[in-house]
Amino acid sequence: MRYDPIPNSLFIKNRANFIAQMKPNSIAILTSNDVKHNNADDVMGFAQNNDLFYLSGIDQEETILVLYPDAVKAENRTILFVKETNEHIKIWDGEKLTKKQATQVSGIDRVEWTTNFEMTLQYMAFEADGFYLGHNEHLKRVTKDQETQQDRMIAWCKKKYPLHEYYRVAKITRDLRPIKSKEEIEQIQKAVDISIEGLKKVLKACQSGMKEYELEAELTYVFTKSGATRHAFKPIVASGKNACALHYNINDAICNDGEMLLLDFGVCYANYNSDTTRCFPVNGTFSDRQKEVYSSVLHCLKEGSKLLKPGMMHAEYEKNMATLVETELIKLGLLNADEIASQDPKKPLYKKYFMHGTAHHIGLDVHDVGLYSRNIEEGMVFTCEPGIYIPEEGIGCRLENDYLITKDGNINLTEAMPIEIDEIEALMN
Repeated sequence: MRYDPIPNSLFIKNRANFIAQMKPNSIAILTSNDVKHNNADDVMGFAQNNDLFYLSGIDQEETILVLYPDAVKAENRTILFVKETNEHIKIWDGEKLTKKQATQVSGIDRVEWTTNFEMTLQYMAFEADGFYLGHNEHLKRVTKDQETQQDRMIAWCKKKYPLHEYYRVAKITRDLRPIKSKEEIEQIQKAVDISIEGLKKVLKACQSGMKEYELEAELTYVFTKSGATRHAFKPIVASGKNACALHYNINDAICNDGEMLLLDFGVCYANYNSDTTRCFPVNGTFSDRQKEVYSSVLHCLKEGSKLLKPGMMHAEYEKNMATLVETELIKLGLLNADEIASQDPKKPLYKKYFMHGTAHHIGLDVHDVGLYSRNIEEGMVFTCEPGIYIPEEGIGCRLENDYLITKDGNINLTEAMPIEIDEIEALMN
């Protein structure tokens, strides 16, 4: 693996917390993600199922975790199944985990080959009353047209054991995963630190006339050299009017002199993610109008992030952030205070220039699991990302930091990432 090993005490603790919420005499089965194929025999990079990783630390395909805390035999209470390796696999694909290595990573004593899963489960299933199975409930649009390994496991279990009760793994993990442990925060901070170096590299490399993808390449170089697992998501390198398309990531336009560029990017390190956004002038010097818009967004970030504290309702936070942006839009001459006073509350005028939410959980997923009906709590990690988008002026500006919630407020994990106008211009010039 590229990243430094995570102490298996984290996964032992996570399993104990998960088991504490399971119904009596039930079995939890968690499966790895599929290896996604491209064309012919080519495959995309493997990304582990994050619930499975959270409970085992195993970062390898064809892995299954079985938890049966009420099993009569102690050896059946936690079983890890991993892909059996052989000389043929070793020659073509390289080393896979041995049973001993899987134990070291996960802290699970009993490790079996995946080929033994069905027979092993058969011996335990009729003693149990129900199954916990995983499914991607977090963002259904991601898998609505795909069949996943989790889908196949659900179908197989219900065909094999139709009269058992069935429960949702996600209901437990969405409760546990938002509160980050010390070890998890350390991984997120490592991802952030790599992001900071990536931004500095981009700021020093940026010149008028470059293609957006050339700056993407600078990020990729730093990330790879620093041991990052991968980009947390395909980076947005959006110059000029492209920055007004929220999920623009074609990254093939020319960065023109006089334009401002929006860079929204993240690092995945040890499966934990950062998510940050910065904006800067292509030629190294902000114009007066760019300074005005940038300063307004930065003000919203600084003031809005103060609202990220224990007890705050997420909906109330977003409402207050919208008010901050609305006030700045009036200052910028984009909205009229009198028109706002008589606007339809269901169709606020600010949405013409600011149309997205500004805080999401971050962790094993960039948009990490967690219910937004749950108040903000100590130990959560959130982004804060206000923005203003003015298509008619070719300006799109969004600024984003990552914050750890503490009992006294929050800690800006991205504190060292350049954000003030003068420090950005100094790095670029």
